[in-house]
Amino acid sequence: MASDQRKKAAAEAALAHLQRADVVGVGTGSTVNFFIDALVSIKGTIDAVVSSSGASTERLRRHGFEVRELNAVDDIPVYVDGADEINRYLQMIKGGGGALTREKVIATVSRRFICIADESKRVDVLGQFPLPIEVIPMARSYVAREMVKLGGWPVLREHFTTDNGNVILDVRNLQIMEPIHLEQTINNIPGVVTVGIFALRPADVLLLGTDQGVETLSAA
Repeated sequence: MASDQRKKAAAEAALAHLQRADVVGVGTGSTVNFFIDALVSIKGTIDAVVSSSGASTERLRRHGFEVRELNAVDDIPVYVDGADEINRYLQMIKGGGGALTREKVIATVSRRFICIADESKRVDVLGQFPLPIEVIPMARSYVAREMVKLGGWPVLREHFTTDNGNVILDVRNLQIMEPIHLEQTINNIPGVVTVGIFALRPADVLLLGTDQGVETLSAA
């Protein structure tokens, strides 16, 4: 089964985790695009959506969904998003698409976080995928030096600005053995908006597209 087929299968499986009249949080990325397209089939049962990026908002509006700002809703029962890497504890690296801060905010607000991914994203140890860090521009060099002290190799994501007007450092050469500790450590560096480790708020359920079908996993 091709990667896109596995992504599509996982995305479509997420529909079973939605309830009628939910406000649905929607993430960003190629797997989420399949989810947005699948969501059209139950559009009449969804009150509104809250989106983590301009790209997802545009796709949702093209499909006729009402997209609300997070400040305009009191509760998000479920959030659906992908991952760049995910371990057996359903802790993740996210931010390959650059929307990590808004994704983390919506994930934290939501009661349930459903991660959709293909099997290539499952890893034993996080860190092979470069770790994205959203940084305010004036702190870019300082944060990069701090990441070198932590053993990382930071590279500025060129010609890219986040939806929040910030820059992203992609940090290579990390083996993330203690995701919660590293998330807290990096978040405490002045100038960091957020880091793409989702360990303090992991997924509740992982829907993993494989050649044998979709596996449903809960945190170990």
